[in-house]
Amino acid sequence: MTTLPRVRRTLLRDTAYEVIRDAIVRADIPPGAVVSNAAVAEQLGLSRAPVRDALARLADEGLVETKPQSYTRVTPLALKEVRDAAEVVRAMHELAARTAVPLLTAGHIEAMREANRQFEAATQAEDVDAALEFDDDLHGVLIGVCGNRAVAATVERYTPMIRRLERRQFSSARARRSVRRHDELIAACAAGDAGQAIQVTARIWRSLEDLADDLSAH
Repeated sequence: MTTLPRVRRTLLRDTAYEVIRDAIVRADIPPGAVVSNAAVAEQLGLSRAPVRDALARLADEGLVETKPQSYTRVTPLALKEVRDAAEVVRAMHELAARTAVPLLTAGHIEAMREANRQFEAATQAEDVDAALEFDDDLHGVLIGVCGNRAVAATVERYTPMIRRLERRQFSSARARRSVRRHDELIAACAAGDAGQAIQVTARIWRSLEDLADDLSAH
């Protein structure tokens, strides 16, 4: 009989993290809901250990809060904390643009254009999950080309916190403005104009900060 390799615990932990994170971001598990380690483990067909590790990571990222020996529950959308995270993400994308633009090839530019075409189609279809995916693809080109692992790690660390706010942005008229700003970013990148690319990048990501301020005001 063929010997199969053992499944690493880290893979189960990461899978549990992604599934729970996405459910929280989509509000399938709403703010304030209690998350039971045992119940989630049973639903996912996993042991409690990888689920416990996933919830610990989500607590570190601010999506759940835990009181030892009492409860774990989904945090409310804390707009001040989300705004702070959006500022950090914006700064990282600006740095990525500054570093990456001089290194971009025609292939990179076309990948960004295709991602924006798909992003526009997704927003028109009101498919928020797909819109987020293609938005990540577009900005991911610059993050990948810049080659700064600290930038990539910081964006990955804080994106889950801002994702619930992004879902609101991409399910509204703001999404159409995002398409236009993506076009402006791509044009600046194609022209090799790092300064303009940084300015457009700042406007794109500052819109999340503005949305947080608007929601706070109401």
